[in-house]
Formats: sequence, structure tokens, C-alpha cells
Amino acid sequence: MSGSGDITVWINSPGGDCVAAAQIYNMLMDYKGNVTVKIDGIAASAASVIAMAGNKVLMSPVSMLMIHNPMTVAMGDTAEMQKAIEMLSEVKESIMNAYEIKTGMSRAKISHLMDAETWMNANKAVELGFADGILAREEPMEEQPANALMYSEAQVVNSLMGRIAEKCRIAPKTEHKTKAEDLFSRLDLIRNWR
Repeated sequence: MSGSGDITVWINSPGGDCVAAAQIYNMLMDYKGNVTVKIDGIAASAASVIAMAGNKVLMSPVSMLMIHNPMTVAMGDTAEMQKAIEMLSEVKESIMNAYEIKTGMSRAKISHLMDAETWMNANKAVELGFADGILAREEPMEEQPANALMYSEAQVVNSLMGRIAEKCRIAPKTEHKTKAEDLFSRLDLIRNWR
């Protein structure tokens, strides 16, 4: 993967090929930026492995995560069946690596959860360390009323006019307009213009 900006990976998958999941997991783990995984439906089986690559894993309050032992289809004599059993044991060990890195849980506990085909709602996944948090609705930002800005501008203008008026009371009045009176006239024009 090229790039280094933060990314969000949305997952809603029942799983699939564990080798493909391992490749996606590795690509996300190797990514330079932050990876946020958001589970909005289900992350089951191989999809749960992909989810473990997130720096932060967030689940919808109504989503599910499921872990279980790997499965295969095998055919042949007892020697072939034994090879399939050994292969599945090694695949389980590799999957447990991803769960252990994310959760910090013991391999024995993870193995027990996989043997039992464990389904987790968002709260349980957070409790066990498979997820870091639960997605929540973001509160809309409160907008300031448009007249609040106008009110503060009016306060500033009135304050300035008050200060100018105080200075004008000190100056002697003449038949010609004083500079202060001229300024008052201009400020009135500006205020009325708005």
C-alpha cells in the first residue's frame, strides 16, 4: 500500500479464505499511517483477523465479532487426514498471533474462545480487548446565531461612540462642525448603512 495518511477500513463480512485475510492483515499492519477499523455489521471468522490490524477498532453498538477454529475440506487416507489436522493446527496458531497482539490475552484463553466459536457483541468485544470502543453518533456543533455577531459589532460601535462623545463634551463648541461632530455624522452613516 502506498501513502501514509490515516485510513478507515469498514468491515461487514462473514469471513472467508484465511490466507487472503492474512495478506490483508499484513498489508494493514505494514501501513505507515493510523488504521481505524470500523465494524458496522459483522466481522466473523477470517474478517475478525483483518479487524485486528487496526490501531483502533470500533464497533457499531449493533454489530458482532466472531472467532472460531479454522476449517477445511479434506479427502484421503489416514495419513492425508493427519496432514490436514496438522495444517489446521498451524493455521490456528497463526490466527491466534493476531488475536494475542491485539488483546494481550493468553494463548490458552484465545484457544478456548476459538474452540467454543465465540460470538461477541460490541460491549463484550471491548471487554475482551478485541475492540477499543463503540461507535457513537457525533453531536452536531452548535451554531452561533447570526445576530450574535451583529450584536457584538453594535456593542463595539456604541462603545466607541460613547468614548468620542465624552471627548466632545470637553471641547468648546463653535459655529462650524467640530471634528468629533463630523466623526459622529460618519459613524451614523455607517450604522444606518448596515
